[in-house]
Amino acid sequence: MEWFSMLAAAVLFAAACNFDTVILAMGWAVRGVRPSPAHTLVIAGLTTLITWLSLVLGEGAAATLGRSFAGALGGLVLAGIGLWFVLDWLRSLGETGQEDTPAAGKSLLGWVALAAALAVNNAGVGVAAGASGVGPVLASLANFILTLAALPLGRVLADKVAGRLLGRFALPLSGLLLIALGVWQVLGG
Repeated sequence: MEWFSMLAAAVLFAAACNFDTVILAMGWAVRGVRPSPAHTLVIAGLTTLITWLSLVLGEGAAATLGRSFAGALGGLVLAGIGLWFVLDWLRSLGETGQEDTPAAGKSLLGWVALAAALAVNNAGVGVAAGASGVGPVLASLANFILTLAALPLGRVLADKVAGRLLGRFALPLSGLLLIALGVWQVLGG
């Protein structure tokens, strides 16, 4: 049962981290931009590397602070970040402005910059997840796989009703996943 718990935590973490990847891919598809397989690997590889580093940093903090204290603290931080996402979404309901999707890079350096921007979102959550006990290797592998899946999923959803709904509710869905993961980690997942 512990293996299932570790796998579920890794998948929840990776799913929460990849909603923005789906949204970005939807924006690219609307503009007719399609990352090549090599660019897709750059995006997945770089976001996964930064995610892994942040998870390892969080795991190191847990070793320093004590596993149970750091696990509870990391879980609370994850739940807090999730709550922040939900509250930020609720606050933005009154705003009418549409957020621009970043333009895709025309060079490898441009794709690396976009991957780094996506990875920034994962970094803060990764430290908290690592401290709460989410395993760096399993969570990074889940992140790599879900990033590879998120890019084509975004292209497919770009013109569909499901895509518009996902674009509209990505932030609160990600927040709810982080809240669930945080509570699960506090309760001993």
